[in-house]
Amino acid sequence: MTIHRLALGALLCLSALPAFAQDTVPPAAAAPAPAAPQAAAAPKPATVQVSILTSEGPILLELEKERAPITTSNFLRYADTKRFDNTTFYRAVAVPNAPELGLVQGGIKFDPKKVLPGIAHEPTTKTGLKHVDGTISMGRNAPGTAAGDFFIVVGDMTYMDANPSAPGDNLGYAAFGHVVEGMDVVKKILAAPRSPTLGEGVMKGQMLAAPIKIISVRRVAAPKPAAP
Repeated sequence: MTIHRLALGALLCLSALPAFAQDTVPPAAAAPAPAAPQAAAAPKPATVQVSILTSEGPILLELEKERAPITTSNFLRYADTKRFDNTTFYRAVAVPNAPELGLVQGGIKFDPKKVLPGIAHEPTTKTGLKHVDGTISMGRNAPGTAAGDFFIVVGDMTYMDANPSAPGDNLGYAAFGHVVEGMDVVKKILAAPRSPTLGEGVMKGQMLAAPIKIISVRRVAAPKPAAP
């Protein structure tokens, strides 16, 4: 018998006992205590919206400038100086046996004419963000090398989050926002044909045969309200 069932049985036994007569007049019922004021909801962390215009259509992003300030500021530097203009989405990685899931990667492709110095790594254990469906994150080699190449995940890829209990480089990737509109465009890029010969090492076979052009990346002057 569980504790809940024991407690319920005790209450039933008490309710069955006869009431004892009282010689004194019962005191007046106490006034109900005033309701405690409700705590105000915590404000939503500050964000900024950015539009990526591609040859396949627009992708609207919401970037976490409060929770991931270093990574967001870096992305905005590339956008504001038009370094993303006329670049491409050049890589698409599908999950084996689930080709509708994976990631697409784009950006400057480490073009020496466009690349800026690498930035400090912001792990998900610090930002509180996760690599869930539609998350945008930074490509990198060693921590601190992320520059102007980013990726968007299709489906939940939380194995990309930081994992302090794992051996070796366990800092994961720096998630810093998510897609608000345009996941249909992202999925179209993921499904685009890949070259069987392009790419080196593990990336061989993951490079798009015809990269998808990034026409421009711009801040949105009048951000769309977040969905309820």
